[in-house]
Amino acid sequence: MAPLTTKRRKLEHTSDDEAPQLRKPKVDSVDTDNAPADEASSSDDADAIQSKPKHAPAKRRHDDQDAALYSGGLYKSSMFKLQVDELLDEVRPNYEKRAAGIKSVLHQLKNAIEGIEDHEPLLIPDAIKLFSKTHNIAIPFPDPKPDNNAAYNLIYSKPSGINVVGSYALGTMVKSEKPLCVDMIVNMPKSLFQEKDYLNYRYFYKRAYYLATIAAGLHTSMPELTLEYDFLNGNSLHPILVARWKASTKGDPNSRFEVHIIPAAARGCFAEAKLRPTKNTIRPKEGADSDATTPEPSPFYNSSLSADCNFESYLQLLHNASKISEGFKDACLLGRIWLRQRGFGSAISQGGLGHFEWAALTALLLKGGGPRGHSLLSPGYSSYQMFKAVVQYLSATDLIKKPVLYEAPDLQIAKSDSPVFYDGSRGVNILYKMTPFSYELLRDEAKTSLTMLNDSTFDQFEAAFITKADQILQKYDCIVNIPIPGQKDGVFSCDHKIHTTTFANRVFATLKEGLSDRVKLLDIKAIETTSWSVKSSGPSTSNDQTLSLAVLFDPANISRLADHGPPAEDKKKALKFQKFWGEKAELRRFRDGSILESLVWSPGSTYSIFEDIVAYLIKRHFGAEISKGLSFIGEGFEKLLPSYGNSSKAFEVLGQAYNTFEKDIRDMESLPLQLKQLSAIDPQLRSSSIDLPLFAPRQPLNVPADVLIQFEGSGRWPDDVVAIQRTKIAFLLKIGELLAESNDGIITRLGIENEDQPLQNCAFLDVFYPSGATFRLRIHNEREQTLLERQVKDKSSDNRWREDAISALSTYKRFNIQLPLHTQSISTHCTRFPLLSPTIRLVKKWFDRHMLSDHVSGELIELLAARAFLQPYPWKAPSSAMSGFLRTLLFISKWDWRSTPLIVDFTGTMTDKDVSTLNTRLEAWRKIDPGMNRTVVFAASNHDTTGTAFTDKGPSKMVAARMTALARSACKAVKVQGLNLDTRSLFATSTNDYNFVIHLNPKAAGTSKAKDSHRFKNLEVQSELNIDKVDYQPLRMFSEELESLYSGSIVFFRSAIDISRIGGLWNPQTNVSRTFKVNLAYAVKPEENDGDDEEAKNVKINQSAMLAEIARLGGDMVSRIEVH
Repeated sequence: MAPLTTKRRKLEHTSDDEAPQLRKPKVDSVDTDNAPADEASSSDDADAIQSKPKHAPAKRRHDDQDAALYSGGLYKSSMFKLQVDELLDEVRPNYEKRAAGIKSVLHQLKNAIEGIEDHEPLLIPDAIKLFSKTHNIAIPFPDPKPDNNAAYNLIYSKPSGINVVGSYALGTMVKSEKPLCVDMIVNMPKSLFQEKDYLNYRYFYKRAYYLATIAAGLHTSMPELTLEYDFLNGNSLHPILVARWKASTKGDPNSRFEVHIIPAAARGCFAEAKLRPTKNTIRPKEGADSDATTPEPSPFYNSSLSADCNFESYLQLLHNASKISEGFKDACLLGRIWLRQRGFGSAISQGGLGHFEWAALTALLLKGGGPRGHSLLSPGYSSYQMFKAVVQYLSATDLIKKPVLYEAPDLQIAKSDSPVFYDGSRGVNILYKMTPFSYELLRDEAKTSLTMLNDSTFDQFEAAFITKADQILQKYDCIVNIPIPGQKDGVFSCDHKIHTTTFANRVFATLKEGLSDRVKLLDIKAIETTSWSVKSSGPSTSNDQTLSLAVLFDPANISRLADHGPPAEDKKKALKFQKFWGEKAELRRFRDGSILESLVWSPGSTYSIFEDIVAYLIKRHFGAEISKGLSFIGEGFEKLLPSYGNSSKAFEVLGQAYNTFEKDIRDMESLPLQLKQLSAIDPQLRSSSIDLPLFAPRQPLNVPADVLIQFEGSGRWPDDVVAIQRTKIAFLLKIGELLAESNDGIITRLGIENEDQPLQNCAFLDVFYPSGATFRLRIHNEREQTLLERQVKDKSSDNRWREDAISALSTYKRFNIQLPLHTQSISTHCTRFPLLSPTIRLVKKWFDRHMLSDHVSGELIELLAARAFLQPYPWKAPSSAMSGFLRTLLFISKWDWRSTPLIVDFTGTMTDKDVSTLNTRLEAWRKIDPGMNRTVVFAASNHDTTGTAFTDKGPSKMVAARMTALARSACKAVKVQGLNLDTRSLFATSTNDYNFVIHLNPKAAGTSKAKDSHRFKNLEVQSELNIDKVDYQPLRMFSEELESLYSGSIVFFRSAIDISRIGGLWNPQTNVSRTFKVNLAYAVKPEENDGDDEEAKNVKINQSAMLAEIARLGGDMVSRIEVH
């Protein structure tokens, strides 16, 4: 949560040419669509606001009562309201500036269209020939193309009216870097149509001819225009004309907008009863008059035609709603932003629900939709209340199972797989462009957003309106590319659903039934249509088109190896099951005596099981050719982890060994003091280490797992910290003896640490089990904290001694208090969220590959990854390592660690007061330490309200800035490359930014395994446990020695897992000329001086000498040093 400020935020956009900034995290601007507020919405202004409005914002009445409506029951302050108000002011365009001269240009267009002469009636072949030869313009007839032998004529008469509709007319446009889109409808005279022109595309053929005539007229009378055809909202029944001005000069105001010219019919042109969703208006050529069979309804075709007749009616509806409700327009703007941030728009490829559909739905709910015909929304609602009420309506109402028939009580809708909100007064299903999968996605987003907006602890404004939530790799767990089969010639849908949509619906229905509860959500990303030249009758299409199926896994079920179907006794369901699954279905008897239809899949990873199921279903229901063309995206991230596929088992085995170790400790009866607690504190014991804890009888765990042992309090402990450390050695030796006596196979080894820090723990005990499990035991004594605190407060003691005490106290609290609680929380949540463990390991690997592991603690990284699961908004908790990893990087890229704390609520018990207190604490730190020399990152949790337990040793400002810059670059690559992303590229780092790079000899790593001299298993069992190389890491020790020797003049960077090179940056403060002094902390050399004053010789750092010293210190471990 950010501190309570009114700092401006920008919506996320899709601009890819913006370089990542290091100092001020910037949110990617959003695609806020510029679709009109009526059916004329054809454009999507993809880019968001980049600058502040330079005009006075529109005045709105926001009194104390209005503020209370925002905050009451949601937030304890009006902060959310202030953020909403600022967002609305930010997105409103300056109409006078952005649309300069637009009125005069619209008048020119109107006059030019009205000046087109009437044409004599033409037969279809004659019209096509005339336009092709005379005007070089094609007529955009929809498929199927009209029959050349059709008996009706194509006619053009002057329009009965020309009006501007949509967002421009309603005043609900939003800022955009792209040209503003103005929708102009041209009303075709009613005399052009016959009573039955609604049948068999006749209306749409005449409409296409009318549009082509306008294109020809404008092409002649206004040569300054660039004309193109496009489909309105991707509906091929609705071709429109896009008019753009050729910019005569740079910054020409006419180039800032484009006009969409849309032919429309008068309301009542056709009988409303003939166009209801239950009617069929596409009759077969043969048997059309026969009553033997009843044609299927054509609701999409019918609503497409009805929508053409109601542009002005809907504009009037929205105008009336804005008059009766002051918050209506702003609610529509909030809805538009919310939809676009989630990838929704009026176009079919964008889900079929955009700004117009939202506005029309809201307007109708202001008039009705509630119990007993009452309005569901109150005109007195504030904009936010109205927005939230619509979100709640979408989440709670299933418009597929229970269609809403507004002002159509006598209409009976047959069961279908598409949502229905039927506006009976206009004969339009507002949601007719939505597909089953886009509607399912919409409801899922609404439910998630409603839960998010009801969160009273954290500020969710950014997640609701700022974050771009539709990035496919961040949102989903797996993407399947499915080839689209070619369309058979002459075969068209009975409801004019294009071939791609029909195929997508079939794929969705098949996989939804086959995958059942293995997945939470299926979404299909359709291909977007583009504009094309007026010289062509339609857009060009590729033969190699694919659908992208995006899948959200259910972690609890996705890896299941067996599926149980209906019992054999239920013949009907069993037959259906067998028909669907084919040869894969088999009858099985279970232990309880039941006989069920069953499916058994081959063991493997989550992705392999999923891929097997999808490939089988596609092959069975769509053919082997399509199945061969499948490609899966998502598993590449998890494959980057060591020993992919066995991670959970390896951690479980170590956990079982730890339980044995704990039992052995508790069973010891000869200890001087009573055992109080044994605490795991190692990443390997909380499933968060990059490398798996692999061990075997003759191959002990390479890095011992850290464990703390705590005894009951006793007055026999010394009153001196140093003496306590020495007493611990005796305790550890006694524990080792007792363990060795209790189990002949156990080996113990005492170790010494922190020899130059007498106030810190000085000893540990390594315990080796015959199984290979290895633990490193340290003693936790509570009395140390009391003595250290007393020493810190003693102002009479030496300053250096007090500083040592402060450092020892910080280490004590982190190691003995925070780490056990942190380990317990991470371990618990790795069980709760199975994908948290691989996510943490991936994020740690990313930090490690970018050589930041020494500067960013593993615990801080774990908190960052855990946040993606505990505060996942605007998404649900990740259900794959890919989504968890990419969302964590996204948060890092946007996190302003200078002013915003990282807060992780492990228990879900934090309150808004707790969050406010943590924000206040960070503000206090910044006032005390504005240069961030001590505390850079503030990371708090339920266990650590100080926020510095895992960040007081780093990262520094430089490292934190690099972390942000790297995360931004990674997120940019994800956005730009999309499904073509090479996952390995995110983990590739460059060393060009370092002043020098020390290349290390891999042969000196000390990790090579000795050759096994035992050829027989019985001899292997009898051999002793080899513990010589446990925790033997010479390269790491060399790196740590360099850090201790040169930390004042060099900042070192290395990988903790694969130490093959060490990067170095010279401290700029040391790289300056200064007067020579005795005992400088680094090697120096005289500075070259051309002057005559030889008495004031200065010196500067001798970098070459220091590098040579490093090479000598490393010896054979250093292969070469590369200087940049």
